[in-house]
Amino acid sequence: VQLQASGGGLVQAGGSLRLSCAASGSISAFKIMAWYRQAPGKQRESVAVSRLGATATYADSVKGRFTISRDYAKRTMYLYMNNVIPEDTGVYYCNAQGGTTVWGQGTQVTVSS
Repeated sequence: VQLQASGGGLVQAGGSLRLSCAASGSISAFKIMAWYRQAPGKQRESVAVSRLGATATYADSVKGRFTISRDYAKRTMYLYMNNVIPEDTGVYYCNAQGGTTVWGQGTQVTVSS
């Protein structure tokens, strides 16, 4: 299965974005699907994690503002980003784990102040 991330762009602080991660095959087998981001000069960090049968978890910096979800029929994972801040700027990557680990190619998000 391959992952294709999209939806990034330039947004003003306080605005919203929806990132999509489309899979080439079923996502039902992935026990974990997640969004990571990498800001300039920083290490890649986990932002939001979706685990089968469990409540999603979020980095403290995005709690209450971001929401992760999966649409199994569309084979797509989403990241709803609300009330964004400049610190949310970075390249966002989707990730799926279930026997193997798969990464999407990343989508750039830039938040202007």
